Amino acid sequence: MAERQLGDPHDTQMHSPQSQTKDDMIGYVMALEAALLPCLPARELQAIDRSPHPSHQIDVERHARDFMEAAKKLQLYFISLQREDQPTKEEILQKDIAMMEEEVKTKTDLIKKQERLIQGWRKELKDQLEKHNVELERV
Repeated sequence: MAERQLGDPHDTQMHSPQSQTKDDMIGYVMALEAALLPCLPARELQAIDRSPHPSHQIDVERHARDFMEAAKKLQLYFISLQREDQPTKEEILQKDIAMMEEEVKTKTDLIKKQERLIQGWRKELKDQLEKHNVELERV
């Protein structure tokens, strides 16, 4: 019933994923609401359910079917959202690899910096040794 008015929410291919997700959610909620609204007056529905008129029975069945379809779509939507929130094994591994590569880069830069520092110390020590040797030769 509500689907006929709203159209299939999966037909909105031109929107961005986030916009499409929001549109899907709104569509599902509207479909669920449209299916639930006729069910609100429970006494009236019970009376219709007991009614001998076949058209009343068809209305009850149609409302129940619309409600179940909307509830199922909403449930599937929430399940898909839950799956989207959980990263895949590949995404987890890619993230771990990126973190490790960043760590390797940082440590490599630190090692290079320390090697330059050590080379500077070696040069200073050589210069001091040479200076001391020159002084010793004078003496």
